[in-house]
Amino acid sequence: MYKLFFIFIVVPLVELWLLLTIGKLIGVPLTILIIIATGIIGFTLVRLTGFSLLLRMREKVSVGEMPSEELVEGVLVIVAGAVLLTPGFITDIVGFILLIPPTRIMIRKYIIKRLETRIFIDPDRGM
Repeated sequence: MYKLFFIFIVVPLVELWLLLTIGKLIGVPLTILIIIATGIIGFTLVRLTGFSLLLRMREKVSVGEMPSEELVEGVLVIVAGAVLLTPGFITDIVGFILLIPPTRIMIRKYIIKRLETRIFIDPDRGM
């Protein structure tokens, strides 16, 4: 519950405060230009990263492997795209962090490790 409060109330308020503060410091037109530029750059990077992930998934599937790591990375790239399209500086930083391969791989490993501790797969029954 506190996580949702933080995500939907605190983050937008901080983003709004940052946008207003930076707008006062560098001017509204430049602030808007930065927001538009990060959106365009982010969209381009998400598209390229997504295509790369799709190719890796196809390769794994073609040799009979489950592309589980690529699926988790795909979700992270989708999240990156969503937060990069959201106007704001904090969300842009989070989005770009998710697009950087080393950090995305670290986050992917963390998520998979968390999922493995929560999901028990019985080899005899499948799940």
